[in-house]
Amino acid sequence: MKYIVTIFFFLMAVLFAGFLYLYSQVRFDAYKIIDYSPKLTTQVFDRNDELIANIFDKEHRLYATYDEIPPRVIEALVAIEDTSFFEHKGINIEAIFRAIIKDIKAMKLVEGASTITQQLIKNTVLTRDKTIQRKLKEIVLAFKIENELTKEQILERYFNHVYFGHGYYGIKTAAEGYFHKNLDALSLKEIAILVGLPKAPSSYDPSRNYDLSLSRANRVLYRMHSLGWITDKEYTEAIKEEPMVYDETLTKNRAPYIVDEVIKRLKKDYEDLKIGGYKIYTSVDLRLQDLAKQALKYGYKQILKRHPDTNTTKLNGAIVVLESKSGDILALVGGVDYKKSHFNRATQSKRQPGSAFKPFIYQQALNVGYSTLSEIPDISRVYIDKKNDKEWKPKNYEGNYEGLLSLKEALVHSRNLATINLLNALGMDNVYKELKKIGFKNIPYDLSMALGSFGISPLDFSGFYSMFPNYGVKVEPILIKKIVNKYGDETIFETEKKRISSKEQAFLMVDILRTVVQRGTGRRARVKGIETAGKTGTTNKNIDAWFCGFTPEIEVLVWYGNDDNSPMKRYETGGRVAGPAFSYFVSGFLKLYPQTKRKFLPPKGVEMRVINGKKEYFTKTSPLPDRDKLEDNEKEGMLF
Repeated sequence: MKYIVTIFFFLMAVLFAGFLYLYSQVRFDAYKIIDYSPKLTTQVFDRNDELIANIFDKEHRLYATYDEIPPRVIEALVAIEDTSFFEHKGINIEAIFRAIIKDIKAMKLVEGASTITQQLIKNTVLTRDKTIQRKLKEIVLAFKIENELTKEQILERYFNHVYFGHGYYGIKTAAEGYFHKNLDALSLKEIAILVGLPKAPSSYDPSRNYDLSLSRANRVLYRMHSLGWITDKEYTEAIKEEPMVYDETLTKNRAPYIVDEVIKRLKKDYEDLKIGGYKIYTSVDLRLQDLAKQALKYGYKQILKRHPDTNTTKLNGAIVVLESKSGDILALVGGVDYKKSHFNRATQSKRQPGSAFKPFIYQQALNVGYSTLSEIPDISRVYIDKKNDKEWKPKNYEGNYEGLLSLKEALVHSRNLATINLLNALGMDNVYKELKKIGFKNIPYDLSMALGSFGISPLDFSGFYSMFPNYGVKVEPILIKKIVNKYGDETIFETEKKRISSKEQAFLMVDILRTVVQRGTGRRARVKGIETAGKTGTTNKNIDAWFCGFTPEIEVLVWYGNDDNSPMKRYETGGRVAGPAFSYFVSGFLKLYPQTKRKFLPPKGVEMRVINGKKEYFTKTSPLPDRDKLEDNEKEGMLF
């Protein structure tokens, strides 16, 4: 008896030592489950809370708390995988003995008898190899985890970690991916499909093996029915149901240029962006994003119609749409085809704005007292570049000269020589300082600045152009409005605003730019039923073609050009190329948002007179010439 007791205690000591050895090997693994912190997908939304895209690193997972998981989902899982889950302490002794008998008969490991807790362990920290050592580790871990976590916590980790096929990790991800539904909206058959997936995710993937998936789901339903957990009627109806299953990409990326820009802006401050489970709310309107893509494609195709021999690998474009008052970026498209080129020309490309820059010089003239009818000489001059000992003889696009003409007509018809002479009269130093104060960078310190001979991205340029529809207030374009982390904490982003000009003086420019569209270089940007304003821009040799336009509420900048800065075909000007794309977009915008404001209303302090059959606006700062002088000029044909 003494020897038997000794042997018994020896065996117990050996078993205990073995347990301690196994525990020393797996104890750190236990805390990976106890302190569960999985990789979570970050989601990007538009201004209407519509999903733009999922951003993730390897594992696409949307987290669901235990309270989000319907009781029916839990019942279905327990029924098919571990009926005694709520009674055992991590392992099912009865099931283990049953499995051992089957293994002995088969002379190999054929049945695992795993509980839900053990399945969680296999999916998170251990391999699926069928070895005795791995099984023993699994049992040790199961006891540890059941001792540390509640059953609800174990289920929450299980439902969020396991793989449901098609790249979906976690049941919430699978429900939204396969069925486009929240968990609480799932039918009984859909629940059965989902809980049946983890056993063989690839085989039972309903988007690839629908019949096999239904067969597995029916086994889940049969088990629930046999346990009395669903009624005869529920069982019969669920068996007959054949749910609609979606087969989609994991990212669901509906606006790749937007998503790329979001990642670019946040990756420095949010190193865990792709695994942190953030919800990023943007200013974008997906309907307008789609419309902007169509508008850009429309203008592109018009160019190809006119010139079938155009090099399509070089020709490209960009479009930026702002809500003028808020600075919200409603749409941003960086190229005609993202699949062919990921380069974002709306944000990364620096192109010369050409004549589209002229309004900023003319606005300064108005601010210092020029009126819309002030006379400007449209005559040729030769300028000497003393530094390089070269002559510069600028020309008008049309190749002619008008002599004296009004400030308004000079801009309406985009006269280069008149603009250069105006810049000279204002004083290049003064204009340069004011432009720098506004925020422009890399402006040349010479008269060529009048022709927009510097590089700027369409997005940056849109920020400056906002001062016109905002009647003198420049807003910084804003893309990211709010970020919510996985704990629910919010970070709010706001745009910067800066008054550049008084309302009255800015409206004078709005009226001029409205006339550009009515009868000037921007005639192709007209839209029936709404007032539009803007400025065309065409650089030397038709390298860049712009239309920077706006309505009373939105601003739309369109650019086309060749990526290698080679010239486009002759006569492909901003008005001809970009103007129609602007018109296409605004026409579509009116259909989507018919309640938008349609007219530019003059602010207090702006007055109007009809001169020579045309409306002329003026202010105290920019009064019109006296009537006698106007009448004399009219007789001499100097007013247009």
